[in-house]
Amino acid sequence: MAKKLLIVGSGMGGTIVANGVARQIGGLLRTGEVNITVIGNTPMHLYQPGLLYVPFGRIHESELFREQTRVLDRRINFHVDPAKHIDVEKNRVTAQSGRVYDYDYLVIATGSRLMTGVIPGMAEGAHWFYDLEGARKLRTALASFAGGKIVINANAPHKCPVAPLEITFMLYDYLRNRGLLDKTEFTYTYPIGRIHALEPVAHWAKPEFEKLGIKYETFFNTSAIDPQKKEISSEEGVTLPYDLLITIPPHQGSQVIEDSNLGKGGWVPTNRTTLQREGSTNVFVVGDTTNIPISKAGSTAHFEADTVIENLVSIFKEGSWSRLYDGKVYCFVETGMTTGTYVWFNYETPPNPTPPSQMIHWFKLAYNRMYWLSARGLL
Repeated sequence: MAKKLLIVGSGMGGTIVANGVARQIGGLLRTGEVNITVIGNTPMHLYQPGLLYVPFGRIHESELFREQTRVLDRRINFHVDPAKHIDVEKNRVTAQSGRVYDYDYLVIATGSRLMTGVIPGMAEGAHWFYDLEGARKLRTALASFAGGKIVINANAPHKCPVAPLEITFMLYDYLRNRGLLDKTEFTYTYPIGRIHALEPVAHWAKPEFEKLGIKYETFFNTSAIDPQKKEISSEEGVTLPYDLLITIPPHQGSQVIEDSNLGKGGWVPTNRTTLQREGSTNVFVVGDTTNIPISKAGSTAHFEADTVIENLVSIFKEGSWSRLYDGKVYCFVETGMTTGTYVWFNYETPPNPTPPSQMIHWFKLAYNRMYWLSARGLL
């Protein structure tokens, strides 16, 4: 009987796993010894990191999307059929259509979602760029901005940890190019006692902010936003006025994870090296869905996916284990419209940002173009 690999989630992590496994076990797929099924929420695949460029008109929306059937290997079964309940005891997933998908091995890659509604006034009074609608609205707001107080407000938890820094640096350059810096005041807020969760990154970014005259308010945990008064307040009792508020909304994991009692907040308890769900030997978790305390970023999903691919291929071909995940993360960081840096780290090595350069900026733009090769398992 064929071994069934089921992947719940068709974003970056799930897609890379599906394609990577398919490309390495072609013979087993041809003979029917293994079959691969992916179930997702949408027929389109979105390159989420590209949303950062939409507000500045630096990318066309059409460049962010591909049909999922064109991204996945043709030997993979794909269904737009969102998961409703995951039963790890009975090895089956029930979808919203009512269809039941059983499996021998499961990969959970359900990602995370914006939770703008948990903070009063955020949906009405703030802009963001973490989904296409938000990025479009921010693009419109920036086009009409003529100066004033800008607040960049980061909330936790959120994915793509360097994005708050990137939007700040890019916005500074954008307004400088429009001749509006002398009419603009920047304030950046962060919920802990430094301006980034990773201490070495915070130590690097702080003098960069100070050099540009960007103010910052740490220990700022957002309590409410008043769209009429244009004020944002913190649980610590600080209130900041704004003319333009750009927020990094808090995130939670997928609702199906909570509904299936697989993890508080939608985060699945995951072994940090095997990437198996705690308590399961045939359930793997990748990307934002894990509760591993490392960056929820595209590169994290990619490196985790590589580990899961190698182990699944070894299991299918040889019945043995292959490798462990070392916590590797590699993120390009835009430091303006024409410069960038990068951070990489793992469980043993802390990040150490390099001096920004134009070359690194171009490397990031090049990767944006090459992402589709990566998602297809070719890079």
